[in-house]
Amino acid sequence: MAQVNPYLIFNGDCEAAFLLYKSVFGGEFPYMGKFGDMPPAEGQPELPEEEKNRVMHVTLPIGNTILMGSDTNSLAGEVKMGENVSISINVDSREEADSIFTGLTDGGVVKMPMTDTFWGAYFGMLIDKFGIHWMINFDEAPQK
Repeated sequence: MAQVNPYLIFNGDCEAAFLLYKSVFGGEFPYMGKFGDMPPAEGQPELPEEEKNRVMHVTLPIGNTILMGSDTNSLAGEVKMGENVSISINVDSREEADSIFTGLTDGGVVKMPMTDTFWGAYFGMLIDKFGIHWMINFDEAPQK
């Protein structure tokens, strides 16, 4: 069964925001990775040194929901407020991921096609025809 989680994107203050959310909601970060932890992407320029400490991905469980977030960077460009929230769907199979992704792309814009990622997931991003941002994720290995 698919799990739905909010995904927040910031222009450099993701860590500060999530530290606030942690102080309000409690809990711990099961994961916080920085852009400097990523392997270089083939054919992409390297990030400026000052952006390597920005948050690439963070998770904070709140009840049965996982609040997720990241910063943007100069390669992706700044995010506009109002366009900085995505709905992240975690699914149980590649087939389910492809089916949902294909259904949502009808009349929409693919931002990142479904692909295998360095973090072990099958992942894609899109904006549907109504302007809603979606992230579709299938974890090849279950998260701990």
